[in-house]
Amino acid sequence: MEASKGAPGVLPEDGQPPEDRKFRRELSSGITALALLGILGGARTPLYGYSIAKRMEETGEGARIVKHGTLYPVLRSLEAAGLLDSTVEPSVAGPPRRYYGITDAGRAALERWRGIWMETAAFMDGLIGGRG
Repeated sequence: MEASKGAPGVLPEDGQPPEDRKFRRELSSGITALALLGILGGARTPLYGYSIAKRMEETGEGARIVKHGTLYPVLRSLEAAGLLDSTVEPSVAGPPRRYYGITDAGRAALERWRGIWMETAAFMDGLIGGRG
C-alpha cells in the first residue's frame, strides 16, 4: 500500500477515504458549470459570486457538492467562453462586486447541457440503481 494512503482502515481527519475525495472533486468540476448556468439562467437579474453560492446552499446539498473556491474559476471560464458576461459595480458594504449574467450562447449551452445531464443521469441510474 502506498504511504500517502495511510494505514489500512484509518480514514483522514475529514472522515472521507482519499478515493471518495478524488471522485467528488472530479464529479464536481463538471456539474459546477451546469449549476452556474442553471442558477443564472433562472435569475431575473445578474448575480454576484456570494449570492450565487448562497442559492446553491439553499438547495440543501449544494454547499457540500460545489465548493465556494471552485465557483470563481468556473465563472471566469464560462465568461471567457462567451456563456456569461459580467459587470463590476460599486458596493456600499465593501469592495466592488462583479455581477454575472447569462448570455444567449449561455442559454443555448444550458439547454444542451441539461439534455446531456438527463441522459447521463438516466444511464447511471440504470447502471447503479436509481431513484425509487
